[in-house]
Amino acid sequence: MYEFLEGVVDKSAPTSLVLEVSGVGYALAVPLGVHFERGARQRVWTHLVVREDAHTLYGFASVEQRDLFRLLLSVRGVGPAVALALLSGLSASELVQAVVQEDTGALVRVKGVGKKTAEQILLDLRERVARIQGEGPFVDAPGASPAPAGDDRLQDAIAALVSIGYKEREASKLIEKVAADAPELDVESLIRSALNG
Repeated sequence: MYEFLEGVVDKSAPTSLVLEVSGVGYALAVPLGVHFERGARQRVWTHLVVREDAHTLYGFASVEQRDLFRLLLSVRGVGPAVALALLSGLSASELVQAVVQEDTGALVRVKGVGKKTAEQILLDLRERVARIQGEGPFVDAPGASPAPAGDDRLQDAIAALVSIGYKEREASKLIEKVAADAPELDVESLIRSALNG
């Protein structure tokens, strides 16, 4: 229904975004690790999921990332939450490589993806992803940048993990362990390390 929205970033959090377009604020769920600068004019590629109880708009910094999300939704047993988790735990190019190289290990490291789901992703997407890759290099979101580090980076990282299905205590433990081992990491790196740890 919506191909993209273009407007000013009103609010940006690790897994959500409010984009003001002609006086209307659109709330979008976004993958971890893509930072939209507050106050900046931005084009956000979108996908709308309609369910009986909710209409959820998902946003992406590149059309390639959005199209990969749509490909993941075509896999039996993969819903929007799992597709978003995959694009949060792996960059778009890493995800494509994992599918092309049949690396189930990379996929099952993402929370919510079990062995059966990983195998189904490989089965359903191997040829389609190889075809996309053959058309040109699969690039990650242009202009996507890690969220800046700040005093609240641990809380932001914990909140991001909670928003994709972790229990708060489990998320706190994971983030605190990563931060203790590598205190210099920014929010995105903390989250990725926790997801891949």
